[in-house]
Amino acid sequence: MPEPEPFEPLESYGEEGRAIASTGAGGASDLATAEAETLEKTPGGPEGTGPDKKARSLWSDAWHDLRRNPVFIISGLVILFLVIISIWPQLIASGDPLDCDLSKAQEGSQPGHPFGFNGQGCDVYTRTVYGARTSVSVGVLATLGVAILGSILGGLAGFFGGAWDGFLSRITDVFFAIPVVLGGLVLLSVVTSSSIWPVIGFMVLLGWPQISRIARGSVITARQNDYVQAARALGASNSRMLLRHISPNAVAPVIVVATIALGTYISLEATLSYLGVGLKPPTVSWGIDISSASPYIRNAPHMLLWPAGALAITVLAFIMLGDAVRDALDPKLR
Repeated sequence: MPEPEPFEPLESYGEEGRAIASTGAGGASDLATAEAETLEKTPGGPEGTGPDKKARSLWSDAWHDLRRNPVFIISGLVILFLVIISIWPQLIASGDPLDCDLSKAQEGSQPGHPFGFNGQGCDVYTRTVYGARTSVSVGVLATLGVAILGSILGGLAGFFGGAWDGFLSRITDVFFAIPVVLGGLVLLSVVTSSSIWPVIGFMVLLGWPQISRIARGSVITARQNDYVQAARALGASNSRMLLRHISPNAVAPVIVVATIALGTYISLEATLSYLGVGLKPPTVSWGIDISSASPYIRNAPHMLLWPAGALAITVLAFIMLGDAVRDALDPKLR
């Protein structure tokens, strides 16, 4: 008859044995409880996401996704190149965009002039490079103005509500009813200045209602969160709740819409300049060059294709960047 195996106390099995012994019941449920406790005590947990690992915020999570998004990388490189040549166009264009020779009008590509000449004998390559400065400046400044004004008005309306919210809603309805191009034709037709500021002011004037409604909705959503109610219960002032608790959590949709709208404002400036009410000579602009080249599209298509191509690439880059930022900041896509 075989001898029975010697009994070993449950404590000899370590954490699992002590967990089972402490319940007095034993069984699979006690062992599962012990395993769960062991995993909780393990740094990083089963997937490296335990309590010892710091949780990422929305912004760090978004940046983590953006760095792995090829759309963001490609559009970011294109925009970086445009910003560099906007600040230092002489890096890739040594000529003067206003230096013209009528004897070379509408001529094609030549050594040192790869894009040919326009109807006034100006180098198309140089004007295309210098035109980036005007278009990018108008787009960036108009977007900043629209985002700041719309965020302030919409945020205050969403936070305080009441009569201020109703008044702002009716004002935005009025601005939404104004066609942008028609409004530009009416308002800018009386402006004789060749600077970029009248065009930027017009874009801010008609562009803030869209950002305002986005900001208003984001603030209303953030205002209902528990941490805002807790701050209110602890006696936090309205300014503190807006700046410390609501704004950081409501600004993401505004950034997404503003990034996409930047490309729209660049194309709007070109459209207004093409119609003759936007920027005016001697300002160098893609819209002005497209307008002056359109009558000669059959005889000298190079005059139109290069500035139009630069405009299309720029607008597409900003729209792609906005789409990538939207995908990274939208929690529904995670």
